[in-house]
Amino acid sequence: MSASKAAQHPMSSWLCSLQGSLLTLAILTLISFTYLSLKSLHSPSSFSPHDNNSSIPISFHKHDSDSDRDLDLDRTSDIYHSPSVFRLNYMEMESNFKIFIYPDGDPKTFYQTPRKLTGKYSSEGYFFQNIRESRFLTSDPDQAHLFFIPISCHKMRGKGTSYENMTIIVKDYLDGLIMKYPYWNRTLGADHFFVTCHDVGVRATEGHPFLVKNAIRVVCSPSYDVPFIPHKDVALPQVLQPFALPRGGGDDIENRTVLGFWAGHRNSKIRVILARVWENDTELDISNNRISRAIGPLVYQKRFYTTKFCICPGGSQVNSARITDSIHYGCVPVDLGVYVASKATHLVILSNYYDLPFNDILDWRKFTVILNEKDVYQLKQILKKITDEEFVLLHKNLVKVQKHFQWNSPPIRFDAFHMVMYELWLRHHVIKY
Repeated sequence: MSASKAAQHPMSSWLCSLQGSLLTLAILTLISFTYLSLKSLHSPSSFSPHDNNSSIPISFHKHDSDSDRDLDLDRTSDIYHSPSVFRLNYMEMESNFKIFIYPDGDPKTFYQTPRKLTGKYSSEGYFFQNIRESRFLTSDPDQAHLFFIPISCHKMRGKGTSYENMTIIVKDYLDGLIMKYPYWNRTLGADHFFVTCHDVGVRATEGHPFLVKNAIRVVCSPSYDVPFIPHKDVALPQVLQPFALPRGGGDDIENRTVLGFWAGHRNSKIRVILARVWENDTELDISNNRISRAIGPLVYQKRFYTTKFCICPGGSQVNSARITDSIHYGCVPVDLGVYVASKATHLVILSNYYDLPFNDILDWRKFTVILNEKDVYQLKQILKKITDEEFVLLHKNLVKVQKHFQWNSPPIRFDAFHMVMYELWLRHHVIKY
């Protein structure tokens, strides 16, 4: 063998060995990928809430085909920021989410059970009842993702408890839980939450600083006038139940001949301006007083059926059941001054510094008109610029979201209770301290 060939021989042997190793690795990789692909077809998918579902094989339960119809998730639905992500996360929530309720507190006083399931604060009562009727409840705290502090400020208010005493009761109750159980101290309350719909109830929790700073506050008063933290807290929809009349459907557009409607007390600056500027207008139905029952039964509610846009200005408090009333009756809400993730053009809500319920899930721009409070002076001009085609689309989308603002007992998939649970599910993924 020549010197040159002797020098090439070790190199040739090494290349052959490398080629063989790469071929073996490729074959093993192909076998593994095939095995995993086949396995995914026969078992429920496991995925992160932040994964993109376009590349995830999914296996749903038998009722999931029904959920697709309920959600209108045809991949083009206009009411969600991301229909696919919502669908994936919602299914995982239904399968896995667990809540532990502290058993302490006398149910006959301020704890454990709702005061009532009617009135404008009924959302708090429904949540207290729904959580016990749902699949999310666990008696094993080691299985829990979140811990529910079941103190009802609404019940305190109903029993005539003063604001000062409410603050003391809440603080003492929480201090007792902290001393008795080890769960709060693991995160300083970051995996705990409470629910209150009464605005006084929100302020009553401020006596314990860590309850405000760390715990998830599910409240009907998502205003920046109180320490509401959007990425941590949850806006609870304020729903006046039971609704006096049935839902406004998608087949009543021709009956909506009034451009805009509002009737209520002048108990805020924006309401005073709204009434002063527009109460004598012939195209806007604006009244500076509530409609008297002496005029006839349910006259106020019936006005929603004949109106295109229902004006929702903030009152003495920013929270109001007027928005969910408008949604239920099919009247496109006009929100003046509400915060949304990006500039909205269609529901009219007039109230600065207010977070809309489910704002990170629902695209409120697609079924409402959002305006700044200063836009009240051009209200009619803005509404008249919305074309008939644009209104039809707004109304169509409004009908789609109605189920998300309805409380039921027992709860129904995708109703208000499940939407609140979904918000909690999203937040439990990012809990850190």
